[in-house]
Amino acid sequence: QLSTVATFMASSEVGLRVSLGMAMIALIMVALAENARIPIDNPATHLELTMVHEAMILEYSGRHLAMIEFGAFLKLQLYVSLIICVFFPWQITTEGAGPLSYLVSVAAYILKLVIASFLLAMFETATAKVRVFRVP
Repeated sequence: QLSTVATFMASSEVGLRVSLGMAMIALIMVALAENARIPIDNPATHLELTMVHEAMILEYSGRHLAMIEFGAFLKLQLYVSLIICVFFPWQITTEGAGPLSYLVSVAAYILKLVIASFLLAMFETATAKVRVFRVP
């Protein structure tokens, strides 16, 4: 269960481990690749071949496009929430805590989401298009 994992990660017996850092980096790489957040360019092909994600939604507009974009947003939020709740489990409320503790946990979660969104935006603006042969 995810709540058990988060409770274990918040305990003092975990500490700093290289394996946890490597797992976090791997999960961040998977989240970036799965959500098509890394621009990839192959100068030897036509531009349309490198726009795989955008090409899938070119024929949609209005409500249907909004639902596809909302689904992509939910998928990205799920990955970011998984990363911050497992690897940064500060201020996670346990069962039976008071209402003030729940409000503090929601505020901490929103703050973690804002920080992760800022870091994602900084990463996306700092990196140029990656050549196809450098992706693996």
